Amino acid sequence: MKDKANRQIAAWLYCGAFCLFLQILLGGITRLTGSGLSITEWQPLLGALPPLTSAEWEHSFSQYKEIAQFKKLNSHFSLVDYQLIFFWEWLHRNWARLIGLIFIIPFIVFLLKKKISPSMFLRLMLLLLLGALQAVIGWIMVKSGLNDTAVAVNELKLAIHFMMALLLLSYTLWMAFKLSISPLSIHYTKRLKNIAGFTLLLLLVQLFYGALMAGSKAALAAPTWPDMNGFVIPPELYTIALRSAGTHLLTVQFIHRMLAYSIGIMVLVLYKNSSSLKAHRATALLRHAVLALVFIQIFLGVVTLLNSITPSFRIYAILHQCTGILLSMGVLLMFYLSHKKGITERSA
Repeated sequence: MKDKANRQIAAWLYCGAFCLFLQILLGGITRLTGSGLSITEWQPLLGALPPLTSAEWEHSFSQYKEIAQFKKLNSHFSLVDYQLIFFWEWLHRNWARLIGLIFIIPFIVFLLKKKISPSMFLRLMLLLLLGALQAVIGWIMVKSGLNDTAVAVNELKLAIHFMMALLLLSYTLWMAFKLSISPLSIHYTKRLKNIAGFTLLLLLVQLFYGALMAGSKAALAAPTWPDMNGFVIPPELYTIALRSAGTHLLTVQFIHRMLAYSIGIMVLVLYKNSSSLKAHRATALLRHAVLALVFIQIFLGVVTLLNSITPSFRIYAILHQCTGILLSMGVLLMFYLSHKKGITERSA
């Protein structure tokens, strides 16, 4: 009975994780289409419905006209143009509301049926609180662009919002792993655990810098590869203070590039040291998938950079974001499979 309940809860969590993954991609599309500031109010409940009449649309549009993004970038917008960017932000917010329902309704059902243990209850409550916190962070991020000077949200707040979404996704998947992966399937090696953990840490830092790249449009500072405007290390970097590592555009891009190369090397090391995962077909496939994803991700990063001055970069950018998340979650699973001692423990 307990195993059946665990499988049901795990399936629910995997469903939630998939919805979170789609939400992160929707967030990327919202950013890339310049839609994030189109809704200037935060109404968690009443905002679920879009404007339904011409008067309501005109009122919403008039609110958008008051901010700097409209005045400095989009003063040529018609109501139809505004409705297009409104759609993406509205969909992004409503998908968040849907995720809330997907979490809360089954949670209540499982509680009433007594299928949730006390320890699991606490972990799920933490997930609920993190979700609520993410909504607040999202509004703080949007509010940073609703003024007379900014034409976009603050890139640091964007990065925090993005990393919080990744934390939610990772935490949800980790709980699902604990409920759905048998301890007998875990292939413990201390070396693999350390390598996977370090690779995951690098990926998290890289994703943070990727968000800074996106929010600050740092790709435009050096849209060349393999050089950076003709240099391996741009001369400007030698005079930049350490405190500028998150704001100076060339520095942000340089760090993002170096992290990409480092992660590529670490994934090769991870692949070489994960032979214990070959014992099962599924884990062997995971090992190959992570290796393939890192090469695809680096390729997409280069293509996105080289196309950053063209309209087509949006397609490459969202693919780059998607692959980065999949790669990170793949390494997360490898870390999970190697972090506990099981029946197949090895001393390597």
